[in-house]
Amino acid sequence: MSQLLDKAKNFVAEKLANIEKPEACIDDVDFKRLSRDSVEYLAKVSVKNPYGHALPICEISYTLKSAGRVIATGKVPDPGSLKANDTTLLEVSMKVPHSVLVNLARDIGADWDIDYELEVGLTIDLPIIGDFTIPLSTKGEIKLPSISDIF
Repeated sequence: MSQLLDKAKNFVAEKLANIEKPEACIDDVDFKRLSRDSVEYLAKVSVKNPYGHALPICEISYTLKSAGRVIATGKVPDPGSLKANDTTLLEVSMKVPHSVLVNLARDIGADWDIDYELEVGLTIDLPIIGDFTIPLSTKGEIKLPSISDIF
């Protein structure tokens, strides 16, 4: 009897492992706006939904690092849903306080940018499976706002 149960478990596990899952990638990270207390950056995330029905997104979590330090972290609760059989573009807004940028002055240097690493966790509610998190990460450089961006 236990062999039959083991075979059933293996069959179900194999079928679940081969189910198509949404795929995602971070397309761009760029300056969005400047305020009195922070600089806001925007990450654009593309998510491809292979299913014939919309999928709800539970949350998007993010961590923005520079020079090995976390400079922004947060969550976007209930950001909507993924379109059926289509690619959905999601925007993740991240605020970095000015005080953090001052601490990164060495990294900024003469080229007026900061090296960053962005980690995004996209949690989707998949039928049968439940909550499924797609981990994403990217590295690059973000330009700091110039005087023309302020005015």
